[in-house]
Amino acid sequence: MRPTMRQIRSTAPISGPGDSMEQDMASIWRLGGGRTLDCSGDRVIGIVNATPDSFYDGGRHGDVAAAVSHGLRLAGEGADMLDIGGESTRPGAAPVTDAEEIDRVVPVIAELARRLPDMPIAVDTYRAGCATAALAAGACAVNDVSGLAFDPALLEVVAQRQPGYVLMHTKGRPDVMQRDPRYDDVIGEILAYFEQGLTRLTRAGLPEDHVVLDPGIGFGKLSEHNLEILRNLERFTVFGRPVYLGLSNKSFFGALLGLPVGERTVATAVASALCAGRGARLHRVHDVAAVKQALGLAAALAG
Repeated sequence: MRPTMRQIRSTAPISGPGDSMEQDMASIWRLGGGRTLDCSGDRVIGIVNATPDSFYDGGRHGDVAAAVSHGLRLAGEGADMLDIGGESTRPGAAPVTDAEEIDRVVPVIAELARRLPDMPIAVDTYRAGCATAALAAGACAVNDVSGLAFDPALLEVVAQRQPGYVLMHTKGRPDVMQRDPRYDDVIGEILAYFEQGLTRLTRAGLPEDHVVLDPGIGFGKLSEHNLEILRNLERFTVFGRPVYLGLSNKSFFGALLGLPVGERTVATAVASALCAGRGARLHRVHDVAAVKQALGLAAALAG
């Protein structure tokens, strides 16, 4: 794939004093409400599933009180951001209605924003209506698993409201995405997808420094695709934006290591630490404490 002008600029050597400032700016993720998240080091995003059918926790945090309590616990473990979702996006999951998703996430976001005023909160949604309600309730970022593909109206919402935005690669909707996904060049396809997505967002009016890039582990990808992505994470840094990674407890750990759901915490922590060394800066995980320990050890050993 021929490099674009953005890629050429991003891979230019750093030589002058002004370039260090440009490099520093590339590590900042600008969020809504004037917030920022410094991604020059590793940042951990704690997952709060306000759903009755999460693949990981089986709906243990499906009511508002339980979800808020879980969010508070993750904050206490050292989460740098919380990610609140109201619809399961596990392979084969059926969609919920807009109203159901809003009813699940907005009260949780509002209460966590009240209890944790300094904590950045993201809403995990691809719907414009839910994103609008969540941002009004206190969220400052939108984690969109669809890359703007499932609800075209979301582009206008993020352009107008200017939140942080996670541009994630996926191949198909959750209910069908794992039905024989194929790639001629998985890395090349994701690079092209990011280039197109960044162009679309910036043309709509969302500044590039509001966007981070997620290669979408497990979303329309077989184990061999996931491994190829993780082995080549450095290639996604070419855009000059932080790489966001959601590999927590994913099914490929089961395929590789024979680990059932609920026994993938160590694998997640180890993989997160290894991927930090390959350019991932934002780690979206269920077990914040374990991953922070692994990341801290990896950083200390790296010097």
